[in-house]
Amino acid sequence: MPQDPRRAALHAGLQALSLAATDTLLDRLLAYLDLLQKWNQAYNLSAVRNPQQMVHQHLLDCLAALPPAERVLQQRDDAQVMDVGSGAGLPGVVWALMRPGWQLRCVDAVGKKVSFIRQVAAELGLRNLVAAHARVEVMQPVMADIVVSRAFASLAEFCALTRPHLKPGACWMAMKGKAPVEEIAALPVDVEMFHVEPLRVPGLDAQRCLVWMRLRQSAAGAAVNLG
Repeated sequence: MPQDPRRAALHAGLQALSLAATDTLLDRLLAYLDLLQKWNQAYNLSAVRNPQQMVHQHLLDCLAALPPAERVLQQRDDAQVMDVGSGAGLPGVVWALMRPGWQLRCVDAVGKKVSFIRQVAAELGLRNLVAAHARVEVMQPVMADIVVSRAFASLAEFCALTRPHLKPGACWMAMKGKAPVEEIAALPVDVEMFHVEPLRVPGLDAQRCLVWMRLRQSAAGAAVNLG
């Protein structure tokens, strides 16, 4: 039987990112994509339909942001991560699969998306993954080490809506395409953008970056160590 081309692309991408590419991880990441394709037929969870494109635009796009997140967390294996506007679970589900010690909370206001994430958690046995059907601004504070978003909102809105969920000394990570210069300029005075980190996503010819933000030290205390 010929090898699934998605598996070969994913394996190569994981190696390019210096991430583990075990058979078990490959199986589980592709099982997530299979579930996404199945649900997409009825619920339109993602505009990307091509299975090969899903590997690059979903899996590897999220996986490219994992090593920077680990660096900021100083390689901790017990991090609390909040994924806001998670959609189909990107990056929350992908990170939960890769880092079983992390506690991932995916938040979305759309019920069908949350139902999908819960189904993924059940079928793949992800005990470290929780999906919340809620508007993030009215939730009880989570106290996350990192609050992450991928195509959720402007930087100013992202920070304003999720500020109560940020643990003291923790930071925001926004996954963006091109560096959002105007959004950065519009940040409130007590929020500091301290790093724009270019990302290279294996097999994807498109601009990607991470925008790292935190409350200014006068409001938040200790600085984040970027290593």
